[in-house]
Amino acid sequence: MPVSAPSTHSPSGRPRARGLGLPLPGTPGPLNAITDVPGVTVGTTTLSDDAVPSIRTGVTAILPRPAADLLSPVWAGRFTMNGNGEMTGTHWIDESGWFTGPVTLTNTLSLGVAHHATNRWMIDRFRPRLEEKGLWLLPVAAETYDGWLNDIYGQHVTEAHVLSAIDGAAGGPVPEGSVGGGTGMICYEFKGGTGTASRRLTAAGQEITVGALVQANHGLRPWLTVCGRPVGAEMPGATVWTREKGSIIAVIATDAPLLPIQLQRLARRAAIGIGRGGTPSGNNSGDIFLAFSTANDPGPLPEPRRLSLEAIGNDRLDAIFMAVVEAVEEAVLNAMLAADPCTGHMGRHVAAIDGARLAELVRR
Repeated sequence: MPVSAPSTHSPSGRPRARGLGLPLPGTPGPLNAITDVPGVTVGTTTLSDDAVPSIRTGVTAILPRPAADLLSPVWAGRFTMNGNGEMTGTHWIDESGWFTGPVTLTNTLSLGVAHHATNRWMIDRFRPRLEEKGLWLLPVAAETYDGWLNDIYGQHVTEAHVLSAIDGAAGGPVPEGSVGGGTGMICYEFKGGTGTASRRLTAAGQEITVGALVQANHGLRPWLTVCGRPVGAEMPGATVWTREKGSIIAVIATDAPLLPIQLQRLARRAAIGIGRGGTPSGNNSGDIFLAFSTANDPGPLPEPRRLSLEAIGNDRLDAIFMAVVEAVEEAVLNAMLAADPCTGHMGRHVAAIDGARLAELVRR
């Protein structure tokens, strides 16, 4: 049996968006994942057992640097398209332009335990330096609501689950669909979840990688647009929502040297990426985006007295902006295509999108 490329097929052999032949623009990295950005790793803990269908949730962890280097800040910017959701640590990102430690994604009512456990993980590894230098921690943790398929009020995610996701972070192909924080999520009234994609490009004479990871839990089926084609109306099925009740978190990683304000501009472009899929970013949606760069490592905290950053000029950013838009758009599709149909809390069922039918509609 021929081995499929990870850029087009999942480890199980299931085709991703490119594997279906969808005419997506841009050149992906070899993994077509956020882990194409050197040093970035991803881990997941999935809580899903058909014997206990009311529990459909989990945690996703994104490590911007190798675990031993996570006390070294990464430069960052963020953007909120619609604020009916939460991402912690963003006030400090707005002030300082950086954050430290893992980024965790989970469900709405497990945000606190994700934040707490990330602090615990950092303390366990860096306590001597934290105490010596008098440092504090402000982790980035974000959420989307999985309460349709998951017993969200049971708060089944524990500190151990979060620590497991962080400790399990690895490079290589990223699990997609109903995994990690995306386990119980719904996208355009199909099963949604975790998705990723990447782009390789040249900007200012430098080879650059841009990667995106989304936790996709947004949209109504009639809105769904793929490769510019309004396909949702032609894919009827059981109605999940009468109005949008979801959210999407997008995390953008790059190795391009950029200033924090430029990374904020990248984060804004994630809104165009999700807009290509058809969502207007509804009132009930928490559409919150984070972008970070692994370049310009200042070393472990505390900050040195002087900082020196190299950055690509603003006139050379358009290709990077487009890479963000394309990667986010494709990551959402990959999340949906990897997801399995799910019966969860209170017997509620959400179907998976039919990839073959989707490809037929787009070709038509």
